[in-house]
Amino acid sequence: MLEFLNGLAPLEKGFWYVALISSAIFAIQSIMTFVGGHDADGINADFSGDLDHVDAPFQFFSFRNLINFMLGFGWTGAVFYNTIGNRFVLIILATLVGSLFVYLFFLMIQQIMKLSEDNTFNIENLVNASGQVYIPIPENMNGKGKVQISVRGSHHELDAMTEGGEKLISGTSIIVEKIKDKILIVKKLN
Repeated sequence: MLEFLNGLAPLEKGFWYVALISSAIFAIQSIMTFVGGHDADGINADFSGDLDHVDAPFQFFSFRNLINFMLGFGWTGAVFYNTIGNRFVLIILATLVGSLFVYLFFLMIQQIMKLSEDNTFNIENLVNASGQVYIPIPENMNGKGKVQISVRGSHHELDAMTEGGEKLISGTSIIVEKIKDKILIVKKLN
């Protein structure tokens, strides 16, 4: 089945072995990921590298990253072996492409992790947030107006009052002091 490898130079044969073996393992990992294997890496061979104090979903030294590196390294070496005459340059290029595969996987995981962020709006998190008066807030304690506050890129229009009895006109910059019965208690931002 692999008879075509018999007449190749040792370095080229090495690139092909790395490419074929890493491709087979990558295919198994991918199938296990989509089928729902217990461990997303297929084989639980992660090496923490004493990075346990780092709070990150991505471990640099993992079996999956090793396979990603070997995939880029092996296929680059095998494909460009006859194109690039200088073997040192070929090995450097293969190493760079393998590292690029690991980096691209990191970016992909980073984007996937953003999907799991809890972006639920919680009015209680607005204390000390700043915004602007949208509908004027009257000076009496019972009068409500509205303010606009931007939270994580989305704008919210919320009921607001002042405790000091100060009238705030539209466009006035405010800061939220506290929340009382889902109404923002605000003051003018100096």
